[in-house]
Formats: sequence, structure tokens, C-alpha cells
Amino acid sequence: MQNAEGALIKLALKGDQKAYTALTERHRSSVYQIVFKIVRDRETAADLVQETFMKAFASLSSYRSEYRFSTWLYKIAANSSIDHLRKKRIRALSLDQPLETRDGTVEIEVADYSYHPGRDLERKEQRSTIDEAINSLPFKYREVIIYRHKDDKSYEEIADLLCIPVGTVKARIFRARELLKKKLRPAL
Repeated sequence: MQNAEGALIKLALKGDQKAYTALTERHRSSVYQIVFKIVRDRETAADLVQETFMKAFASLSSYRSEYRFSTWLYKIAANSSIDHLRKKRIRALSLDQPLETRDGTVEIEVADYSYHPGRDLERKEQRSTIDEAINSLPFKYREVIIYRHKDDKSYEEIADLLCIPVGTVKARIFRARELLKKKLRPAL
């Protein structure tokens, strides 16, 4: 069957209409089944089967004989069906153009929910409270917290900067966090 199909493909490439027809008849029902499973509409499936064969025969010269013709054709059918669904699904709406309705023209207004003055103010107050708490720490704790959490330094980098052991850095950061928890618990 593969040899007969190969001969039909060669004839179709030369423009033989009977070869086109034979290939179409040989694969029509399988292509229809693939397309129908994707689009689930008989009329649309019939249209997409026609489109599939048109695309396949238009690009038949790109078919490579080391692969099965049916696999190549079914891939075209599936892609055509998926493309159809994508086009059908996309119904873009311009925010710059008025929308025409049965009752007239309507301007589209989209609410801006990104700006929340209350939440922004609350965050600023929290940041200020945290900064005050950090600034009230004894110097040796304040500097390790600032290096670690504001400057994103590693324990090793802090140890190098302050010329102290890494264990001391970890202990100071732990102690600074404990002090901050005590100071911030009532405020936050």
C-alpha cells in the first residue's frame, strides 16, 4: 500500500488530477474523523477537511517520503483545526474605540485597581516603623541586619566586611531579629 501511495504522490506532484482524487478518497474519512474530534461540528469539519486537502496539495512538494503520508496529512488536519479554534476564540475588543450596541454607542471605561492610597499609606507606615525599629538597635546588630536584609549580603560577605567570624555574624543577626520581633510585635 505504501508503494502505491508513493506512486500516487509522484503523479500528483506532476499535476495528475486522478492521483489527487485517489489520495483524497483514500484519506478523506480519517481526516474527517480527526477534524471532527477537535472542532465537534459537522459543517465546520467538512469545511476543514477541504481546507486540509487544499493545504496538503499546495505543499505536497515539502512532503518527505521517509515518513508516512498519512501522518503528514493528519498533522496538517490537526493544525488546521486548532488554528480554526484559535481564530474563533479570539474576539478582541479595542479600548480606544467606542462599542456599537443595539441601543447606541458606548464608551468603554476600565477601572484602575492598581492604585490603593490606603494600602500604599499603610505600607509606608509599616516601612517607617520597621526602619525606626532597626535604627533603635545597638550598632553591632543594626549593621548586620542592614547588610543582610537591605544590601542582600551573604553571611560570608558580612563577615569579610566586618572582619569577624561567620558564626558571630549569624549570632548577631539572630539576636537582632529577636530584638526586632519584640519591638515590632505591638506596632504590627
